[in-house]
Amino acid sequence: MTLSRSHGEGEAGPTAAYPPARATALYQAGHYAEAEAEARSVAAARAPLHDDPFGPLALGIAGLAAIAQGHHAEALATFEALLPDFGRIFGAEHPMTLKLRTDRAQALNLLGRHDACEAECVDVMRTASRNATPETPFIVMAALNGRIAALNALGDHPAVEGLARDFLAAPREPDQPTLIVLLSLALSLHAQGRHEEALAAAERAGEVYRGLPPEQRGPETGAVDLAAASALLALGRGSEARSRAVAAHDACLAAFGPDNVRTGQARALLDRIGGA
Repeated sequence: MTLSRSHGEGEAGPTAAYPPARATALYQAGHYAEAEAEARSVAAARAPLHDDPFGPLALGIAGLAAIAQGHHAEALATFEALLPDFGRIFGAEHPMTLKLRTDRAQALNLLGRHDACEAECVDVMRTASRNATPETPFIVMAALNGRIAALNALGDHPAVEGLARDFLAAPREPDQPTLIVLLSLALSLHAQGRHEEALAAAERAGEVYRGLPPEQRGPETGAVDLAAASALLALGRGSEARSRAVAAHDACLAAFGPDNVRTGQARALLDRIGGA
């Protein structure tokens, strides 16, 4: 799960004066292979410039696009190589550097390094909270999202439920963070055997998803149908589960390709339904 705001967007915005603008737009439109190629091209062109911020920012977009395509080790290598540059150019506690660390944590989690992901996210939340900026809530939310994902992967589903319910109890307009937390809550409830509640959380996530602008829906393509299908199968509603799983798989395959983790999860779920 990825919060959609791209590196640099809060400061420069995707304008003609912002060199990674096209890569940002391609990423937000879901053209991940093209976005990665464009971002790496921008970074290569700006590499000779001393302490230029736009080359590293472009590579940050390339890393996110690599994650979307399922190239997690490549993404992690990109983020880790960027950390010294971000620290030197922006500063260790700058929102751009902290956001890069949450992106790195996401790659760690996808590679099975869940403890490292959680530890990194907790530290980012602590660091971000020391320096209030307009970006602080976004950074804290990105880190919370990463921590919740890591705890789900580690099997600490009651902790996930507690964090998710605390977040959802605060008054806020339905937004992308709400969608991500609802999907995590659905996964947690499903893992605890509370499948009716998991289905309700998934359907509530679907309502939020449909109300978001396209660029915020893209990273969560297929996630609602996948969560709903898992709960439906556990409830013995196999026909409905298959329909939702097919929808999830087809959407993920079209959006991300066969190597994306969610595409694989949907494919595995279809195999389970076929064998049930």
